[in-house]
Order: sequence, then structure tokens, then C-alpha cells
Amino acid sequence: MYTFLFDFDGVLVDSMTMWSNAVIRLLNEHNVEYPNNLIEIITPLGNGKTADYLISIGLNMKNDEILKYIEDIAIKEYTYNIPAKSGVLKTVGALRQKGYSLNVLTASPHPIVDICLKRLELYGFFDNVWSCDDFKMTKTNPEIYKSAAKKLGYKCENCVVFDDNLVAATTAKKAGFKVIGVYDETSKQYENEMRSVCDFYVHSIDEAGKFLGIF
Repeated sequence: MYTFLFDFDGVLVDSMTMWSNAVIRLLNEHNVEYPNNLIEIITPLGNGKTADYLISIGLNMKNDEILKYIEDIAIKEYTYNIPAKSGVLKTVGALRQKGYSLNVLTASPHPIVDICLKRLELYGFFDNVWSCDDFKMTKTNPEIYKSAAKKLGYKCENCVVFDDNLVAATTAKKAGFKVIGVYDETSKQYENEMRSVCDFYVHSIDEAGKFLGIF
């Protein structure tokens, strides 16, 4: 029997453009140059580590000022506008109906994750909704996945991760998890790398039903 860990941004909800736009807008306002793969770098970090990274590349702001700037934008968008990605309700509903344990593990903080999942009527499908903050680790560290498996009472090889980020997918594989890569427009340039890392790769999350044998 498997248990499932879903990333939030880019997997359950269509939010990656919002995050990238907020961060890039902030850097542009302060004339800070940034690498082409900025979004890939910051996606698995969580907000606190993202702020640290932005400071490290030259943003002259305090950590809490950066967090407030980004979170003010995010809270409004997640509360009112961010939609679920295609096929999500069908997939989590089918898995839940078959008795699987479903969980969320995301770099995003609880205030935006919880309110968004509740608005989209998805929150109740999950046994646990975890932020990286709960583990005091990021998705660059395989131990976060091992810790989640331990909390769930499953061996790593019986845990399946859904993620759209190459770094997070690679980390989950290092931890011994099965990984289903999920396409997102903001990371499409890494599709080939994702396909080589992941056990299965889908353009829409409901395609995973074929791999999992649920529909």
C-alpha cells in the first residue's frame, strides 16, 4: 500500500506564475540582476530561505521586509484567485475513495496553503498538510522526505511524491521515494531532466491514474 505526498504550488494549484512574478517584480524594482533559473532555485527553499537567497544576490532589504512584500501579494491571490490545476479534484478524489493516505508537503507557509485548499474544497482530502516550516528543513534536504515517511509510518519506497520542481524531485529520489513529475509552464524547460529523474511524468495530474491504476 502506498501513501502520497503532493507538492502544492505547481502541482495542486496553478500558482507558480504568481510567485515568480512577485519575486521578479521585487528584484526589478531594486535593479538586482538574477540568474535565468531563479525560479528553479527558490521553489524548494520556502519563504525564509528565499529571502536569504535574494539578499545573497544583492537585494538590499531585510529578511522580514522581503517576506512581507511577497506574502502581502500571495495572501490576496491565494485567498481569492489561485485556481486548482486541471485534474486535481478527480485524482485526489479517486485516490481517497480507494483508501489511500494523501498528504501535502510544500515550501509555502500555512496561512496561504490552508486558506487556498479550503477555498478550493480540497483540504479535507488530506490527512496532513505540511509546510517545510514544520520540519525546519527545505526540499533540498532528503531528510525532510525521510522524516515525513517516518511520521506517516511508511517505508520510503512505499511513498509517492508528486512534484513539478527538478530540485525537489531529485531530492525525493535520493531519499528513496517514487516520484511522479508534474508539468508546469514555469518549469517546462526542465521537462527532459524531469523525465530522466522521475519514475513517471505527466502533463496533467490525472494522467497519473494510468500509472497508478486508479482510473
